[in-house]
Amino acid sequence: MLGSSQQAGWCKKPPSHTKARATFLQVVCKVTYTIVLLTITEVRGATGNNEVSVTVGDSSVLACPLKSNINMLTWKIYPKAGGPCNLGYRADTNTTDRTNCSDSMNWKFRPDLGPVLGIQQVGIAQEGNYICEVVTPEGNFHRIYHLTVLVPPRLSLFCDEHGKPVCEAAAGKPPAQVSWLLGNNSSLEEESHDNGTVTVLRRLTACNTNVTDTTCMVFHPAGSWSESIACCPSEIGSFLHCVISLMSLLGLFFLQAVFRLYTFCGSRYIWNMAISGHAHVRSQT
Repeated sequence: MLGSSQQAGWCKKPPSHTKARATFLQVVCKVTYTIVLLTITEVRGATGNNEVSVTVGDSSVLACPLKSNINMLTWKIYPKAGGPCNLGYRADTNTTDRTNCSDSMNWKFRPDLGPVLGIQQVGIAQEGNYICEVVTPEGNFHRIYHLTVLVPPRLSLFCDEHGKPVCEAAAGKPPAQVSWLLGNNSSLEEESHDNGTVTVLRRLTACNTNVTDTTCMVFHPAGSWSESIACCPSEIGSFLHCVISLMSLLGLFFLQAVFRLYTFCGSRYIWNMAISGHAHVRSQT
């Protein structure tokens, strides 16, 4: 027959065992209990951690685990800016409530519909963690979303004061990747803004004299763009520019000379008229 200590369970300290043996058995019991608890949690309360990206201004839909016989459902929202927001439903009173949530959080639980949270016109401030908890007779279930808001940059190209092409991807989130096609010699500048966006500026420091137009390429999770600009002149263009500049300068000198000659001749004419008049007066007297 089994002894009383064996009937009580193998985790209890047998009177005949040493202290070290008892300590070892206690550790084994705790580890076994932890493994069993984690297994039950994994089976009964499946946890999902999902990364969701949405472009600013668009809408997003987040879904909870769809379970039957829901007793309680709660959305716990921790945005990047502002305080936490809670949305809840209780089956015993068939009521919903919301705490510190903006009107863009469109959610009203109905048993015949899935527990879905809709976010209208997503902004940067709504980036953060969204946790849905569902309580049923079978156990508790929850799902975690990390919402990332993408901001497409504003692309602009221009020539700087030295005639070098500049490509700017303004206020993007995350920062855009900017590069010049067929242009290896360039410098990069970045400026971070308070709202989390970054402006990236790529300046071409050396022009390819064989190519008139240069193309800027912008890569971003919200899309990709390319645009060309003509800042760097070709060799023929540089020669023509020099010829035109020289002719313009010579023309300016010519006009200045004509103006001075005209001024001089006018002055001499007036002077001669004055002398002639003076002489005529003297002859009459």
